[in-house]
Amino acid sequence: MYKNLAAALLAACCFSVPAFSQPAPAKAEPLKVAFVYVAPVTDAGWVQQHEQGRRAVEAAFGGKVETTYVENVPEGPDAERVIRDLARQGNRLIFTPSFGYMEPTLKVAKEFPEVKFESITGYKTAPNVSVANARYYEGRYLAGIAAGRMTKTNVAGYVAGFPIPEVLQGINAFTLGMRSVNPRAQVKVVWLNTWFDPAREREAAQTLFNQNADVVSFHTASTAVMAAAQERGKMAVAYHSDMRKIAPDAQIVAVTHHWGDYYVSRVQAVLAGTWQPANVWAGVDKAMVRAGFFGAKVPKAVQDEVIKRQSEIARRRLHPFLGPIKDNAGREVVPKGKVLSDEQILAMDWLVEGVQGKIAR
Repeated sequence: MYKNLAAALLAACCFSVPAFSQPAPAKAEPLKVAFVYVAPVTDAGWVQQHEQGRRAVEAAFGGKVETTYVENVPEGPDAERVIRDLARQGNRLIFTPSFGYMEPTLKVAKEFPEVKFESITGYKTAPNVSVANARYYEGRYLAGIAAGRMTKTNVAGYVAGFPIPEVLQGINAFTLGMRSVNPRAQVKVVWLNTWFDPAREREAAQTLFNQNADVVSFHTASTAVMAAAQERGKMAVAYHSDMRKIAPDAQIVAVTHHWGDYYVSRVQAVLAGTWQPANVWAGVDKAMVRAGFFGAKVPKAVQDEVIKRQSEIARRRLHPFLGPIKDNAGREVVPKGKVLSDEQILAMDWLVEGVQGKIAR
């Protein structure tokens, strides 16, 4: 009996020893990614296209990534403060999509060498700052073809933000596209020296309509120009986004920007530990810029012509800045048979023949 009792007690002691399980591996913290927007997030426009890019990142990586954004941040000291705050909050990748954010981004990047920065439309890199831009001028040229075919007055208007090379490229390519199919076409420009001011954008469009323009384009961040064209019964080229919801009768074509693929690839590089600073300038060939979303009034023949020219640009069989090209003072800037180099395009400081007025200084 005692023998059995001893065995039972020994067995009980053996089985009552608590088991120590291995701790579960710690769950990896999500990569924090931030975006800084120069204007409010609206249904269409420059910021909306980058917001779509942010959402593409969330869809691609799920819980591996945590994104945030700050909207309506003015260029300059406010931008620097916001970018610095985002770095302090633990964001390890920060996208700053506005030309005026370039210098603030570079300054903050020096303070946070462990953080990666993506300066969108900037041109200065650093060990932890990459730059990317799109060849918007390719889409502008295609929109000019549509405008040249559709205008009845041979006058187009252009509401422009700041006189930086990117904007000048767009005005010139649009004018060249128009005049490639309508040599009598003229383009009138109103400078605003702001990216986002719906009231002034609308007023500028109205001024251009009063000066005989029956089609307008713009390089600003809101939908105000499209709304004005709709109200006046005129035509307009949407920019950044498809804006047929705002101007169903006015829109003849849209030049749209697409950032999702690029943003996803850069986030993936950070996650994989392969991120390096780069200088990316892509266009129609990479579908970063597209012309399409034609209005119902645009004949199929015009739509087909634009799509054909788009294919030619993508295959490098057509270049918007192929000479001969003169500026609007009559000086030859591109000889016959020559094409502007990327360096010349990026430094553009002139207006092409057919553009009325001067560059705002």
